[in-house]
Amino acid sequence: MNNNLLTRLDGLLARFDEVSTLITDPAVIADMKRFVKLNKEYSDLEKIVAKRNDYKRLLDNLDEAKNILDHENDPELRDMAKAEIDDIEPRIPSMEEEIKLLLVPADPEDSKNCIVEIRGGTGGDEAAIFAGDLFRMYTKYCETKGWKINISSYSEGASGGFKEIIFAVNGDGVYGTLKYESGVHRVQRVPVTETQGRVHTSAASVAVLPEAQEFDVVINEGDIKWDTFRSSGAGGQNVNKVESGVRLRYNWKNPNTGNVEEILIECTETRDQPKNKERALARLRTKIYDMEHQKYIDDIAARRKTMVSTGDRSAKIRTYNYPQGRITDHRINYTIYNLAAFMDGDIQDCIDHLIVAENAERLKESNL
Repeated sequence: MNNNLLTRLDGLLARFDEVSTLITDPAVIADMKRFVKLNKEYSDLEKIVAKRNDYKRLLDNLDEAKNILDHENDPELRDMAKAEIDDIEPRIPSMEEEIKLLLVPADPEDSKNCIVEIRGGTGGDEAAIFAGDLFRMYTKYCETKGWKINISSYSEGASGGFKEIIFAVNGDGVYGTLKYESGVHRVQRVPVTETQGRVHTSAASVAVLPEAQEFDVVINEGDIKWDTFRSSGAGGQNVNKVESGVRLRYNWKNPNTGNVEEILIECTETRDQPKNKERALARLRTKIYDMEHQKYIDDIAARRKTMVSTGDRSAKIRTYNYPQGRITDHRINYTIYNLAAFMDGDIQDCIDHLIVAENAERLKESNL
């Protein structure tokens, strides 16, 4: 196993050297799309090569210690060699597992920022309230991670919460973490609107999309139709007098169906119209990128048994049972009884279990 793993690692050294040279080539630097892609590959390979060097050093030290034990008679040297072996051998399996995970091709989107869309589903006013609860949960969680949230648009529910809320999350490895939240979230509780004390079941859908960069999607900005309007809501006199809200319409040909579809996006995030235009464009790129890559996502989902982070967004992924204080993630049969803390943003343990399940599937697929 050691030799097979080392052989595979050594095969990546030549590619690492090649990429190291390419990212300093002026012709490559001039091609922004290629340059960014190679920089990402360099960063990934750098981690693998560093881990390979640590692993090789560990194996060399183990061989040296075993050699001393086989050929030396000096008691002190033999004791030192035994201590070295006892220290190294337990560390090798865990290091091999780390290396195997690094060797599995990562989702290229994982390091990106993301757009999160939460919509109230079945359940009327209670569904909108639950959508608001989910937004608060993610807000609290992002605060613990040091991530920044920017709300793009929202529609409030009649009794509180949101019929729909769309927001961007910026930070390190955001999409690779929050992608596990895509799907239908179901809640079982007595709604505030219920007078008989009966438990109702409502639902809200969460879609987590990787934020597209400018070079990911080609958009003919001349074909975009822009409208401006006055934002509504709190914010002082400026909100009511200045047309800072923007609305874009863009006709896009879906490569999967061949149909021309109109995409409509509104943004009232800031009081600055140019900034709102910039953020509306970012959402347009993300929306098109997501639709173009849906076939790729579906292909991955079809091969996987776990369906942990990809697949049908209409699939029920989690139930929040308030009477029992229970959270159940149906993808991995994960159940805990700390609902209050969970809804206050303490969701990392559940995400960690989902990551472990997906990594196990990825290792299986890669025959590692």
